[in-house]
Amino acid sequence: MTLLDKDGVQLTVDDAVATVTLSRPAKRNAQSPAMWRTLAEAGRSLPGSVRVVVLRAEGQSFSAGLDRQAFTPEGFDGEPSFIDMARGSDAELDATIAEYQDAFTWWRRNDIVSIAAVQGHAIGAGFQLALACDLRVCADDVQFAMRETSLGLVPDLTGTHPLVGLVGYARALEICATGRFVHADEAERTGLANLVVPAAELDGAVSDLAAALLAADRGAVIETKALLRGAADRTYEEQRTAERAAQARRLRELAGVTD
Repeated sequence: MTLLDKDGVQLTVDDAVATVTLSRPAKRNAQSPAMWRTLAEAGRSLPGSVRVVVLRAEGQSFSAGLDRQAFTPEGFDGEPSFIDMARGSDAELDATIAEYQDAFTWWRRNDIVSIAAVQGHAIGAGFQLALACDLRVCADDVQFAMRETSLGLVPDLTGTHPLVGLVGYARALEICATGRFVHADEAERTGLANLVVPAAELDGAVSDLAAALLAADRGAVIETKALLRGAADRTYEEQRTAERAAQARRLRELAGVTD
């Protein structure tokens, strides 16, 4: 069932699995504010039955990042240009960037597990979109890069937090400050990729992972994801307490005990 198909984004749902597809292959799935709004809409449109969301892209590249039209004086039709944004108030500028970030924030909701299927280039906003997902399955031709600093900008689409969490501060700084490519072998070695497979096997590997996730109890996965997401911000004793509370909820639910 197709729920959305606009602005270079398609959302289809097949029972417990939703697939979000970037569908601008002729532009290497370059991103725009319209695409970001539709990606945010896709998150709001998910039926409650969905447990796994797969993010994939048509063509040879996952996403080449922000559409270069954004860097022209006129920008995108109907959108504020970078110059217009810079001339706005602090509150207006903050609100605009926050709206753009909405496309990248919902992928880590506790009620779903998101998988990015990444092939070819994932640059800038493309890299950050892959980082927005819980898991990344990559083709062996993947090339990640954070190129914002070369444009005088910073990565502002929520990618810095997961990047530091995956590879550590020092490597994250080096990747972002140099803008260099991270290839498949390094991505797998450093944890950016959960799995690297030949490009022809990417769809099959993602399907296998989705099936494995669906085989687990949904309530247990939701509670476990919440525990793991919060672990870095808790002390050891706080995490022990959170584990006990989560397990108590699961036991009561399984036993049909209500407060």
